[in-house]
Amino acid sequence: MLPEVILEFKKQFPSMLENELLSKHTNMRIGGPAALFFSAAVPGDLIKAVSLARSQGVAWTVLGGGSNVLASNDGFDGLVVQPAFRDIKLRQQTVTAEAGAITSSVARQTAEAGLAGLEWAVGVPGTIGGAVFGNAGCYGGEIKDNLVSVDCLRLSDMKPAVYPAADCGLGYRTSRFKREPHVILRATFKLTPGDPEQLKHRIEEIMRQRKEKQPLEHGSAGCMFKNFIFKDEGELDRLKRDVKNIPAQMLERKSISAGWLVEQAGLLGEKIGDAQVSDKHGNFIVNLGHARAQDVLMLTSKIKMKIRDEYDIMLEDEVQLLGF
Repeated sequence: MLPEVILEFKKQFPSMLENELLSKHTNMRIGGPAALFFSAAVPGDLIKAVSLARSQGVAWTVLGGGSNVLASNDGFDGLVVQPAFRDIKLRQQTVTAEAGAITSSVARQTAEAGLAGLEWAVGVPGTIGGAVFGNAGCYGGEIKDNLVSVDCLRLSDMKPAVYPAADCGLGYRTSRFKREPHVILRATFKLTPGDPEQLKHRIEEIMRQRKEKQPLEHGSAGCMFKNFIFKDEGELDRLKRDVKNIPAQMLERKSISAGWLVEQAGLLGEKIGDAQVSDKHGNFIVNLGHARAQDVLMLTSKIKMKIRDEYDIMLEDEVQLLGF
């Protein structure tokens, strides 16, 4: 990046950092330097920074809490903006959370207020912006179940927009925000009255299961692959023939767990460099300490090829790449 361009950014945003390691901002603890890194305290600062990047022809991206992201060891030759606006407002049975709000904090605060609907998200890493972006879900819930609307910056005309949930294109780990250029600023959810004590117990149980089943002791990006969803009876018959002992609940919901497939293929503990398939959960690749992004990519490729060859299933990546 040209020195005069950097100077212009620093002039307008004195707190902007140069050559900030992305490994400090990703849950995988991998990533080289971003040429410029800006933590935006309010939505207006984020919009101004993005506008400046566009006017200067500088590559840019938004990074939330750093989950579901694999950053290149070469870094990112552009501007990385991180939403640091985290306001959470409860009004009767709705909650509005800014994009930088920590998803687990939103889940806890609403549960403590006796509002049910987001307690499943207590174990979701990252921010509300990222959760909406990927329609995050686990433990029987997902963002689309309670979403009312999303406020965002529409990049096609650099104007604010508010989309009702029905217009957000929410599907399994996807949304219109993955397909169209927007920056999520805040989201509003409709919840239902619940017993705070029961919600507390539900949260405790989710956290217990998460600790038991997920490799929280190591850096990871969360689930690496989407679960495989089969579409018709013909495909179901083929799967029953090719994949032995598929659990009944997976057949009922027409979705086969990617982690289960990895385990069935004998890949738990598989390792390249310091990147390793978790021995707790087949859909997690962990950083044992010094893993490089290329190690992770080679390991994911090896997993996908093995699953394809064994079961004629091509797993889809769930993790977003940054700097490749």
